[in-house]
Amino acid sequence: MSERERRQKALAELIRTEALGSQEDVTARLCAMGLAVTQATVSRDLEGIGAVKVKRGGVLRYTLPGGRSDFEQGQLQRIVGEWVRSVEAAGNLLVLKTPPGSAHLVGSVIDAAAWPEVAGTVSGDDTLFVALRDGVVAEAVAAKLRGMTG
Repeated sequence: MSERERRQKALAELIRTEALGSQEDVTARLCAMGLAVTQATVSRDLEGIGAVKVKRGGVLRYTLPGGRSDFEQGQLQRIVGEWVRSVEAAGNLLVLKTPPGSAHLVGSVIDAAAWPEVAGTVSGDDTLFVALRDGVVAEAVAAKLRGMTG
């Protein structure tokens, strides 16, 4: 196993078992485990394993897609309700607006939900494009998402 693979395996285990909310927290924990890491390395490793920040109990923390309840279908409503400010249909795309820095979080949970209508997502900083499959009525999916925003 390469050094990178060892780091990423340790990182994934930490995220599953501890509430880590910053790259500094992650770096400190990995160093305490005897792994020589920098914040830049941690940043690349977090991206490499698909870690995203979610809000749990009012606190931001890292989590992994497909792992914990935030990425289960039942939690999609909570994430969309908490982070999506608007949903607009535009051709075969949906345009979702979020607070700055959180579009990737919403995109990750939409991708993880694996809706048959959705081909994929592209996230910017505060804007998310949801590409819909051929033949899908964009306004119907937009209404479904709007229904989750409260």
